[in-house]
Amino acid sequence: MKRIAMLMLMGFCTLLFYASCSSNAEEEKEEETKYLVTSPLKKDTTITNDYVSQIHSIQHIEIRALEKGYLQKIFVDEGQYVKKGQLMFQILPIQYQAELLKAQAEANYVDVEYKNTKLLADSNIVSKNELALARAKLDKAKAEVSVAQIHLGFTEVRAPFDGIMDHFQVRLGSLVNEGDLLTTLSDNSKMWVYFNVPEAEYLNYKTHAQEENLQHVNLMMANQKMFNYPGVVQTVEADFNNETGNIAFRATFPNPNGLLRHGETGNIQMTLPMNNALIIPQKATFEVLEKKYVYVVDKDNKIRSREITIAAEMPHIFVVRSGLSKDDKILLEGLRQVKENEKIQYKFVQPASVISNLSLYAE
Repeated sequence: MKRIAMLMLMGFCTLLFYASCSSNAEEEKEEETKYLVTSPLKKDTTITNDYVSQIHSIQHIEIRALEKGYLQKIFVDEGQYVKKGQLMFQILPIQYQAELLKAQAEANYVDVEYKNTKLLADSNIVSKNELALARAKLDKAKAEVSVAQIHLGFTEVRAPFDGIMDHFQVRLGSLVNEGDLLTTLSDNSKMWVYFNVPEAEYLNYKTHAQEENLQHVNLMMANQKMFNYPGVVQTVEADFNNETGNIAFRATFPNPNGLLRHGETGNIQMTLPMNNALIIPQKATFEVLEKKYVYVVDKDNKIRSREITIAAEMPHIFVVRSGLSKDDKILLEGLRQVKENEKIQYKFVQPASVISNLSLYAE
C-alpha cells in the first residue's frame, strides 16, 4: 500500500510539473504574438504621380524635294547638325537654268521693244495705249524671269532652321519627283513632352496651379535616370478623350546638351499638394482580386478585414481615398499570421513614428 501511495504521489507531481510547463509555454506564446498596431496619419502632404510620356522635338519636319530631277549632290550626312540656310541637297539644275536663260532673253527682247515704243510715244508717233501695252509685256517678261529664278532656287534644298538630320530617304543619283521625302530635320534645343492625365488629377492640377506659377515637372528617362533639367507644363489640350477619360498635357524641357531626341519615351513626375491626406504604410495592406484591404482592430481587439480605396501611391506609403478614418486602428505587421475575427494582443505605435521610421519597421 505504501508503494502504491508513493507511485500515486509521484504521478501527481509529474502532472503538476507538465501543467506548469504548459502554462509557461502559453504565456510565452502570448508574449510572442503581441502585434504592432497603428492608426492612419492625417496631414498635409504632396504626392508625386508618374505618367507615361512621349518626347518630341520642338520642331520636327520632313524635308521634301520642291522640283523634279536627279539628285546631283548631297552636302550633309545623316545625324549631322546643320545651321539655318545651310545647303543640304542639290537637284540637277540644267533644265531650270535653261528656262531661266530663256526667260531672261525674252525679257531683254521685250525691254528693247518697250524702249523703242516709248521713243515713238514721246514723239507722238504712237498712242499712249501702245506704250502701255509694251509696258505690260515687259512686266510679264520680268515676272517670268522671277518664276524661273524661283524654280532654279528650288533645286537647292536648304535647312529651314538649326537642327539634326535623320537618315536619308534617297541616294545620290536618284530620280526624285516633286514632293518626294529626302530626310527629316529636328530642332532639339527644346523638347515637348506629352503625357495623359486622368480627369480627377486634372481637376487637382487646375485647383492648385496658377498661371503665374506654372507647374514644374521632372522627366524620368528610359534608363531610370532623372533628366537634369526640370520642365514646365505650358499647355493643356482642349478636350478629354471620351474613351480613356484622359486629357493631354504638354511640358517643355530645355535640352542644352542634346541628350533628348525626338521619339524617345519616359515618365513625367508631377508633384501636387494634398490637404488633410490620410496616410498609411503600404505594408499594412494586402491585396485580394486586385483590391486593397487592411485589418482593422475593433473595440474587442478582434481583427476584421476592410476594403480601402487608394488615392495615390508614394514610396512605402499609400494615400487613402476611402475606407478608413484617422481613429481606426490597423494591423501594422503579421498580416499573414492572423485570421478574420481573431482576437489579438497588440502594442499601439504612434502613426507619426511609424511613417517616419518605415524602413525600421519593414518586415
